[in-house]
Amino acid sequence: MTESSANKSANGEVCQHAINGIKPRKNGFVKNNYLHQQQKPKYCYPEEKVHHIACNGGLYSRLFNESFEETPMLVAVLTYMGYGILTIFGYLRDFLRQWKIEKCHIAREREEQKDFVPLYQDFENFYTRNLYMRIRDSWNRPICSVPGAKMDLVERVSHDYNWTFEYTGKVLKDVINLGSYNYLGFAENSGVCADAAAEVTRKYGVGVGSTRQEMGNLDRHEDLEKLVAKFLGVESAMAFGMGFATNSMNIPALVGKGCLILSDELNHASLVLGARLSRSTIRVFKHNNIQSLEKLLRDAIVHGQPRTHRPWKKILIVVEGIYSMEGSIVRLPEIIALKKKYKAYLYLDEAHSIGALGPNGRGVVDYFGLDPRDVDVMMGTFTKSFGSAGGYIGGKKELIDYLCTHSHSAVYATSMSPPVVEQIIASMKCIMGEDGTTIGRERIQQLAENTTYFRRRLQEMGFIIYGNGDSPVVPMMLYMPAKIGAFGREMLKRNIGVVVVGFPATPIIESRARFCISAAHTKEMLDVALNMISEVGDLLHVKYSRHRILPSLDRSFDGETTYEENED
Repeated sequence: MTESSANKSANGEVCQHAINGIKPRKNGFVKNNYLHQQQKPKYCYPEEKVHHIACNGGLYSRLFNESFEETPMLVAVLTYMGYGILTIFGYLRDFLRQWKIEKCHIAREREEQKDFVPLYQDFENFYTRNLYMRIRDSWNRPICSVPGAKMDLVERVSHDYNWTFEYTGKVLKDVINLGSYNYLGFAENSGVCADAAAEVTRKYGVGVGSTRQEMGNLDRHEDLEKLVAKFLGVESAMAFGMGFATNSMNIPALVGKGCLILSDELNHASLVLGARLSRSTIRVFKHNNIQSLEKLLRDAIVHGQPRTHRPWKKILIVVEGIYSMEGSIVRLPEIIALKKKYKAYLYLDEAHSIGALGPNGRGVVDYFGLDPRDVDVMMGTFTKSFGSAGGYIGGKKELIDYLCTHSHSAVYATSMSPPVVEQIIASMKCIMGEDGTTIGRERIQQLAENTTYFRRRLQEMGFIIYGNGDSPVVPMMLYMPAKIGAFGREMLKRNIGVVVVGFPATPIIESRARFCISAAHTKEMLDVALNMISEVGDLLHVKYSRHRILPSLDRSFDGETTYEENED
């Protein structure tokens, strides 16, 4: 495991402060980043910005705390052994299938396809057959209700080792939903937003049947884009029908040959695909590591393009607001400082942070109290905090005018469905307070409270969790491959729906459960879920942390943290 950039200052030197009395250790070191030790009110966003001198020169106006505890050595060894044993038995089962001894023949290619070139790479096919299929029942579960704080799941069983499923006809009722990106609780079938979407459906219908440039540009599309621009605090904005395509189709429109993209190593697949489709040169910097990024920027300025050494046409830094697998928040103040220093452009993906961060729900820019004009391209999606679908790009008017005619997603894609647009407008007005209520503000506050409470309780129980203390994405480390499926199944038995993630979506030894907290969760729901998580954690022995936080009677969450060393 590498040292977190959170423990280094802007000049590359390690800050020599003990973190809450704990010295750095070779194994089991809690990598926390406290950029200042200002106490913050319980569950609250500060109303006033207070600037502090920090290791990075005072760029941060609020506490910035991220924790990435190292994998215990024994757990890492056992995890590698687990994958090794699975691989060995996988090849043994392939040998038995070849000689028709293995009972499960569904894994083999059909006889009529034996002379065809394999459709998949050998290893990908091998992984699917022998590892993924063992825990396939943990994914793609059919939901038959609104994916709110609670949901209903269709029960299914498999009689052939998860190759096929049969539905029993039963429904699992009132499963607590800890997996959906329903951060502000707008995924609902009643209320102001649902009523507005229903009314627009009666007026406009569901489909548009054309692109924006032809006959598919509705007045509600224009209203949405004006509202998004106002919400973000930028000159102009443009909406797209699919969040993934917003990244993958717009990055190639902005950069091309002779351009350089500096991409965080943990960027989403849509950003990676967009960068590759652009045919630009791509260089990857370590996750959230400002020193790694600055080194690449400096080398790019000094050396220019390979072979010719001509200056790069453009240098585009691509980052996310909240990283959906790590739960970490981008170190935006430092990145903006570097961007200005080296005259680069900044592309910020706020898919998970818009609505979920900041006192006004305006994302990571609002969270740090920064000027939106310092971000050249502001991207986000409507699929999470707004309970709808699609994505947006915000920025200067010249940028949006250019994308209107050069973006494949804008030129060739069918326009957004009217009820989808209305859901976004209604929920965004609610967040902004333009509906005449304080519901949006209350939900933002409730999400902050739920996030802090849930993270703190998991740490008290002894789980290793990753990410920023304010991130509603909460990864809890499982590590071993056998525990991925076991955790998901045991939680479902207890009526808790969770998402489990393993290789190749994560590094091979960093399998995890990923919880997504919502403003719709009540404290009672969270307490029930936490008790079940603790019970399953004891059953599966996944409470790996060596730095368990002492329980707090009043559940106050301030900058000062007390740790208890476990000597096991």
